[in-house]
Amino acid sequence: MTKLIAILNVIAWSGFWAFGYLALSAETSTGQMTTAAILAALGAAIGVWAYFQLVRHSERTGYAKKPNRADRSHLEQEFQGETV
Repeated sequence: MTKLIAILNVIAWSGFWAFGYLALSAETSTGQMTTAAILAALGAAIGVWAYFQLVRHSERTGYAKKPNRADRSHLEQEFQGETV
């Protein structure tokens, strides 16, 4: 499944760049520009989603280290009036 998401990621970003270029280089035809802009935005959205899925998978499997997270448990204790 990961390979399928990786392929989808490449295709989506390729669509974003291709249709983004077409949207920016369209002459005066607003129909072409609108269609290309919508397809470029769709490609970007799918590309971002697929990228985050790949990052989540790589963190779960141990291929990439998990990001550092701050321990915020002391904030809840201070808010309730308890001392640390």
